[in-house]
Amino acid sequence: MALPMLPANSVNRNIGKDKFHKSQHFDYSNGVAMMVGAEKPGAGGELLLGQSARPKYSLFPKGEGSDAPAWVAFDKQVLCFDAYFQETTSEKGKIYRVQKCKIYFYLEDDTIQVVEPELKNSGIPQGTLIRRHRIPLPAPKDDCFYNVHHFNINQEIVFYSRTFMITDCDPFTRNVLMKMGVRLNPPSSMPADPYTTHRQEIRKHHENMKPLRPYERSDTLKQFLEHDRKVLRFSCYWDDTESMFGDPRELILHYYLADDTMEIYELVLPNSGRDTVPKFLHRGKLPKHAPIPKHQPGEITDRTVLNVFGPVGQGGRYILDSLKTGAVEEEFYKDCDLTIGGVINVWGRRVIICDCDNFTKEYYRSKYGIVVFDALYGSTDICFSGFFLKFRQGLVSNVLRFVAKMLTDSPIDKERVFIIYVYLSGDTIAVFEPPQRNSGVIGGKFLKRGRVKKPGQELYKSEVSEYFTAQDLYVGARLDLNNQPFQLLDADEFTFDYLEQHADEFLKANINTIISKVKSISEEEKKKVKQFFTMSDPSSIGFIPYESFRTLLAEMDIHLSEHEIITLGRTYSVREQSEVDLDLMLAVVQDQLKKKNFEKSGHLSSKEAQIILKAVRLPLSDDLLRALLEKFQDESEKIDYHAFLSGINWRENPAPAVPPDVTVKFDTDWREKAADPAVKTINCSLFLEDVFGSTTNINES
Repeated sequence: MALPMLPANSVNRNIGKDKFHKSQHFDYSNGVAMMVGAEKPGAGGELLLGQSARPKYSLFPKGEGSDAPAWVAFDKQVLCFDAYFQETTSEKGKIYRVQKCKIYFYLEDDTIQVVEPELKNSGIPQGTLIRRHRIPLPAPKDDCFYNVHHFNINQEIVFYSRTFMITDCDPFTRNVLMKMGVRLNPPSSMPADPYTTHRQEIRKHHENMKPLRPYERSDTLKQFLEHDRKVLRFSCYWDDTESMFGDPRELILHYYLADDTMEIYELVLPNSGRDTVPKFLHRGKLPKHAPIPKHQPGEITDRTVLNVFGPVGQGGRYILDSLKTGAVEEEFYKDCDLTIGGVINVWGRRVIICDCDNFTKEYYRSKYGIVVFDALYGSTDICFSGFFLKFRQGLVSNVLRFVAKMLTDSPIDKERVFIIYVYLSGDTIAVFEPPQRNSGVIGGKFLKRGRVKKPGQELYKSEVSEYFTAQDLYVGARLDLNNQPFQLLDADEFTFDYLEQHADEFLKANINTIISKVKSISEEEKKKVKQFFTMSDPSSIGFIPYESFRTLLAEMDIHLSEHEIITLGRTYSVREQSEVDLDLMLAVVQDQLKKKNFEKSGHLSSKEAQIILKAVRLPLSDDLLRALLEKFQDESEKIDYHAFLSGINWRENPAPAVPPDVTVKFDTDWREKAADPAVKTINCSLFLEDVFGSTTNINES
């Protein structure tokens, strides 16, 4: 029974449509006008009778998850297939080549890339065969493109008239295809390459062939194939100071193992006044006895002809001279001639080999058994065990600091004060000059941190160069740092403590060694000591001033250094703690924080107060921060951090302004503790007991 013609029921299918356009039946393809209406849909985009939808990209099955587009859902997800294709060669017998490749299908946009792995000495260009893009299907469907449904293993696929056989795929690709419902074919194996087999048979046949005449064979192909792209690298030095406007030159020598040739580059520093040239020596064989006389053409040949029969050229015969009578021999440098410390003749220039890279060291170690490669200018390697052992640990910097003055005749330079830093992690030295008001000298970095050679050594020698170490620095020592003499006058508390704690390494701070020197004095010296203590301590209280004690030790014939005298004074001193005004210290701290515009608030852990303050980049020196925290410690060594934060808050609790000279004093106060215990009084009774046994023995002597 037909439905009644109600207002909601109508046979007109156009009701509710909003698109009535007709598809364009004419278009351009590769610049040619043609009719394309057979593939176009009907009016309004509806498919005509017998037409099927042709998606532009791959259609993936719907599943659980987000409805993100393919270029988002499959970003950086690539299917990988193993494939090969056949290609004819120019060899006789219709031999073809089987070339392996990888086919990559990008799920995000249906693009395809074909890459052939590079094989060494293959003789053919390899790499990317087809760059990444959408590949059209073969004609007559070349208006459509490959999608994921066209791929399966153990089947052929055609890209631009070249047939690829897909043999297998990786596990990720297999998993994706199976989830899409693709029934995978069983994998197939890669066939053997007939061309490679043919070349191997020819090579084996040539190796088994023996010539009828035992002529010598000059074959450098093996050396080339084994050592191609293997280069030895040496650092060299050429002293050109004897010539006018000459100076030392740093060179880089490359030795090519493939053909025993070498080339040399020059290291031209910026602003050196020299033009940068491409090469110091062009690549070629370097003769040992250069410069050599020029030879006539044909005088130097690989083979010597003994006699010639018949016409010259085609049809002639010749006999080679196996003894090479009259041959001109010319020696060239080989890899065995290049050693660290060796001298080579570069066309009359004396070039010294100083060092080489790691590959060169491994080459000489494996071929010639050389295991020692000491650089000519001194070993640059640092003992890493000692490096990490003496590296900064927490808040302990492991840096020794000395006060020094310049040894010079200049009255201005005599008044300059320097701070010499010795970094124990690598025995490196740096020199700084604290700024002094109205001195006329700008302070700052005087010597960049680095290892400093001891004076009086040759610039280039076969022995390892000697450098200054921490054991060479002590109070009273004279140092020649890059031809500038310094006298060490004092050290900070950390330096004295560190040297005394490691007395086995630093003999100048070894109290047992120093006392042994004092005990070795003569009887006459002992009488002088008796008279000295009698005059210095008339009341026999057992204490004398430090200056008197120092004068006594300096006048002895045992030649004690200033550091050894200070060590004795520190050992037998009666130390008095000097107090530093906390208000003055807070004023200096607030002045420095105000200049850096530093503000912090919150709570600090008493145990990790120093670590946290350094972590928040508190712009204070280590010495000033350590001295300030000691002022806020209680009996249990806990930090009253509320009082500390309140004290350094220069906005809420401003301190009185401090004079510039006081700020400079705290800035340049490099001592370990701001309240340094001064050595003023010496316990002479204890000293006499340790050195001479008792005070009675010295009186009797």
